Amino acid sequence: MNISEIKNKERTISELMLFIRKVFNEPQICEIAKEIARKHIDAQDADQLIAEELSATTNVKIPLEQSDADRLFLQTLKDLIRDEQALY
Repeated sequence: MNISEIKNKERTISELMLFIRKVFNEPQICEIAKEIARKHIDAQDADQLIAEELSATTNVKIPLEQSDADRLFLQTLKDLIRDEQALY
């Protein structure tokens, strides 16, 4: 693993840690994010729609050019909703 790969992984972890702190400080973000994901999960551009609405309605800001951490968060959120839907 080269230096740039290590730096990228460190940056991803730092971004995720900031997000986790936001959720601990504002736990309602979790429910809002799940509601938004439920609404857009089947859309062709689900990631972008979820990111835009989440950015517009909470203090979680996901830019147009998503980082690895942003993509990881969105994938985890969609997986959570798919698991939830599979239970029913």
